[in-house]
Parts: sequence; C-alpha cells; structure tokens
Amino acid sequence: MAIGWWSPQLNALLGSLVVAAGAWLAWDSFSLWGIVFVVGAAAGLLLWQGRTIGLVWAWATLLLGLESLAWPIVTMVQVRSITMEPTDEQMGAILSAVLTGIFSAVFWITFAYGLFKRASQPSSSVSTETLP
Repeated sequence: MAIGWWSPQLNALLGSLVVAAGAWLAWDSFSLWGIVFVVGAAAGLLLWQGRTIGLVWAWATLLLGLESLAWPIVTMVQVRSITMEPTDEQMGAILSAVLTGIFSAVFWITFAYGLFKRASQPSSSVSTETLP
C-alpha cells in the first residue's frame, strides 16, 4: 500500500515538524535531543489522535497555540534567571513576547477550534447535478 501526501500518517509527521519548529522558536535554544523528543512526542500524539487529516492539523495547531501561550512565560523565566532586576531592553523583550505570544496563541487556538468543529460535523454530500 503506497502512502500518498494525503495520508494522515504523513501529515502527522509534517505536523510534528511544525510543532517542533514552534517549540524551537519559543524556547530559543534547544538541544538536538530536545528537538528529537518534541518531534517524537508530537508525532505520537498526532498519530494517536489524528484519525483524519483535519484532526491531525487541528491537534497540531492546538499545540502551536499552547506553545505560543508558553512563550512569554519562558521568556520571563529566562530573564529572571539572568538577573533579578531586568534592564529596559529585557523588559522590552518581555513585553514583545507577551503581546506577540498572546496574539498568536489566540489565533492558533481559535484556528484549532474551527478545525475541531469542522471535523466533528458530518461531511455534506457534494451535489452531483448535471448542468444543461
């Protein structure tokens, strides 16, 4: 049996790579083993939960939303581990991470909600009327 680009398994692999790229961007520095772990965990979750291509991408976008939500927290922890009193530049980085992280988290979680909602609805049959 040949696997086409439309198979949920291939989309789960692609989705796990997208989730790993998002984690790498959110955490700013990941070891190779960290990336391999994220790809493996995301691929396992997407294969387990993604029975269809729509569900695979719904879960992938939900994971991206959660990563975007965690990004400002990770940035604050990183700044806090460097110094007790952040500089103006570090405060600007925190503000940028909070604004961008919340905006992108709302976008990705809303997008995932729409994909989950679409996946739960029965597919409507396409009209096969012939045109005169």
